[in-house]
Amino acid sequence: MNRDSLNRRRLLALLARTAAAAALPAAAACGGPDRPDGPAAAGTAPGASSGASGRQRQSSGPRPLLVGTYTSAEGGGKGVGLAEYDPGTGRITGRGVLAETDDPSYLAVHPDGRTVYAVNERDEGAVTAVRLSDHRVLGSRSTGGAAPCHLSVHPGGRWLLSADYGSGSVAVHPIDTSGALGERTGLVTHSAPPPGPGQTGPHAHQVVTAPDGKHVLAVDLGTDTVYTYRLDETAGTLAEVSRARTRPGAGPRHLAFHPGGRHAYLANEVDNTVAVCAYDPQTGRLTVGEAQSTGAEPSPGSGANYPAQFLVTSDGAYAFLANRGHNSLSRYAVEAAGARLRLLGTVPAGGDFPRQIAFSPDGGLLFAANQRSGTVSAFRVGEEGGELRPTGEPFASPVAVCALPL
Repeated sequence: MNRDSLNRRRLLALLARTAAAAALPAAAACGGPDRPDGPAAAGTAPGASSGASGRQRQSSGPRPLLVGTYTSAEGGGKGVGLAEYDPGTGRITGRGVLAETDDPSYLAVHPDGRTVYAVNERDEGAVTAVRLSDHRVLGSRSTGGAAPCHLSVHPGGRWLLSADYGSGSVAVHPIDTSGALGERTGLVTHSAPPPGPGQTGPHAHQVVTAPDGKHVLAVDLGTDTVYTYRLDETAGTLAEVSRARTRPGAGPRHLAFHPGGRHAYLANEVDNTVAVCAYDPQTGRLTVGEAQSTGAEPSPGSGANYPAQFLVTSDGAYAFLANRGHNSLSRYAVEAAGARLRLLGTVPAGGDFPRQIAFSPDGGLLFAANQRSGTVSAFRVGEEGGELRPTGEPFASPVAVCALPL
């Protein structure tokens, strides 16, 4: 048996052990076809929740890393990429393809760790389930919309939520005991308010469950609005309960909650700002605060910056933001029990156009998927001050738009 076969067998066994271990957090990030980070822009590259870092355990030995890509982009991938990383050194080693599926630009894992879900970011949008232990594709289901760019698993593990950028809609699919998806049970489209400045329609960019578990929030770049829904966990349907407006033209993209559950941080892609939001767990109402700096102001000749994604450490002490264009990661101190962000500075992202960032399960590493350079870079997260220090060499992966460490 050759070395490649041995490595593949070893990683299969590792995935099986990972699936049988304790619950794992869902991860997140992605873009859309008519934005700076969609497949059209990715074609020029040589090669996308909720996001809470934890210190629950220290990993030993290699761990799986899944990579989302665009298969339709020039030089793109063949499906969900498969790699492994060393928690001690951050070194990433490629292991081929987990599963072949179209444009899996965003990934999330089931809370039981047995199944991974991918969007299929096509005009006729779909979501696909893949069993981790044997790489078996469990099937795909239509989202009923166009260009799904984000998905997340409801904490109870029974429902998959997805956001369609192209149609500005949010879909709900049931998850059976095998991890496979059933036919869609819910679909809402953001028909109001009207599109913001420069937008031609709604563009749902993220859908995530609030820490209270009762409310689902959908961030829409096109309407400058964050919608709050209540999920009927019996019928799998969504009922709107409130809307939170950003300032016109902000272009909200990604929301991350503070672990205290009463504040969240919003990345505004279009106007290059962030905002602290107050959240009421009883009503699901979100209130968007004043715009703040990303710390990634364009310099002369450098072009625009597009904030991508927030992460918040599990102790709520620090927040990190990926900046595409400026190609940096901003670091914030979280103060006043989550009510205030204080910018501490930025560090280079280690690649071009960092579209998505994710913590390792133990919180010791932060991974950045760099779309235009086709790389995944790794950083050590300082336990005391939250400093980010590059570790290992950037890992080459075609049009890397989502990194999901397990």
